[in-house]
Amino acid sequence: MNEKIWLSSPHMGESEFKNVKEAFDTNWIAPLGPHVDGFERDLASYLGEGVHVAALSSGTAALHLALIILGVQAGDEVICQSMTFSASANPIAYQGATPVFVDSEEETWNMSPELLETAIQDRISKGKKPKAIIVVHLYGMPAQMNRIMAVADKYEIPVVEDAAEALGSSYKGQMLGTFGAMSILSFNGNKIITTSGGGALVSRNEEWIRKSRFLATQARDAAPHYQHSHIGYNYRMSNVCAGIGRGQMEVLPQRVEKRRSNYAFYKEAFAEIDSIKFAEEPTEGFYSNRWLSTVLVEGEMTREDIRLHLEKDNIETRPLWKPMHLQPVFADAPFYGDGTSERLFEQGLCLPSGSNLTAADLERVVSQLKQLYQEAKV
Repeated sequence: MNEKIWLSSPHMGESEFKNVKEAFDTNWIAPLGPHVDGFERDLASYLGEGVHVAALSSGTAALHLALIILGVQAGDEVICQSMTFSASANPIAYQGATPVFVDSEEETWNMSPELLETAIQDRISKGKKPKAIIVVHLYGMPAQMNRIMAVADKYEIPVVEDAAEALGSSYKGQMLGTFGAMSILSFNGNKIITTSGGGALVSRNEEWIRKSRFLATQARDAAPHYQHSHIGYNYRMSNVCAGIGRGQMEVLPQRVEKRRSNYAFYKEAFAEIDSIKFAEEPTEGFYSNRWLSTVLVEGEMTREDIRLHLEKDNIETRPLWKPMHLQPVFADAPFYGDGTSERLFEQGLCLPSGSNLTAADLERVVSQLKQLYQEAKV
């Protein structure tokens, strides 16, 4: 069997190993340490806009802390984009709150500003003004942030950006992750940069970031003994993981460039197949890191036909996220939609997109997919 082509595998360099070795040599193995402080500074500097950063154990942990800091409690409602990974919605349930799911719009596949306002108005009419809005930048594509922020500001509801897939993307020259009251990043193994596992909470509000660090270290009070006045969490990033992250930050611009190059290669290669549609950047103001190259498959050929054909050649692809309102665990949650995310899920496919893909890997993917279409014509 041919060597496996992964959807998005970790891409390590030399600095990461040097930093990890330093952590071992200095015995900074436990959570916290100089690499954690350095990684937070690196991220804040990269994002700009005067933000502060807390390095945490996962993006899910970051989102959980964001909701806690915003005061989300049992019985509250939080609006969440339906088309996303479950980690965007699960922290709402952690707090005993109810997710209110909003459908996507066609241009970016992200939260529809129109349906967002419809949802807010309807929840308010029912006496349940949402406590927060979680908008997701799917696959690195910026959401319609000017319109979403305008709706959120109109109703005075804080926005939490789920930028787990969008580090390196920007909207009208401003980095994603700097628009909302808070935002979260993920450094899971398949992301554009990785710390093996990890995430971050981002905000211009320095006090919120200080509070998140306190809560993330078991909420230990300032005392010579172990004393706790709040419920805390074991959510802080380790110095070893942060060392990996610092090395990854050095090559982030190259990682973004390579992912965008993958997308451009696929788009040109499949230009003659009319039934394969690519997710375009709507205008010049949208800049996607192209974390994953995604397509919609129309006509008689289905995305599942393509997925299974490539799987036979040991090439990993993946359907788009199954919307949260279709997930059994959230079957009873309110949903405001028009069918967009359901269609995207039925037709959408993620192609191999790693920054460590070789030219031969990309050619193999293209060759196998073209072969399938050629056979279908016979």
